[in-house]
Amino acid sequence: MSELLFTDEHEWLRSEGGSTCVIGITDYAQEQLGELVYVELPEVNNRCEKGDEIAVIESVKAASELYAPVTGTVVEVNEALIEDPSLVNNDPLGDGWFIKVELADPEELQDLMSGDAYAEFVAGLE
Repeated sequence: MSELLFTDEHEWLRSEGGSTCVIGITDYAQEQLGELVYVELPEVNNRCEKGDEIAVIESVKAASELYAPVTGTVVEVNEALIEDPSLVNNDPLGDGWFIKVELADPEELQDLMSGDAYAEFVAGLE
């Protein structure tokens, strides 16, 4: 498994080799949201620009958005989340992934945080 990279919006990204990346929300994000009850995912083949809203997440506490950490094209969505949004609460870095994107610009990965940098970032929020 490749190293996870993170954004300050609490998304994570993992390269699957080549230019395909898996995107989800962090454990911190799902804890802040509480129990997820609904997820709206984008269509496959949708193009997303870095920073665009790409999914809607609703929990018992709040509604939130998932933002694209990179520019690319959606190549797969996690259909299981539609039936069972709690997958995100139970395994945010595994089965709770949201989408897979074909990366348009690998240089954008350099703008993301390492796991250590993200842990420091989150520690500064508490």
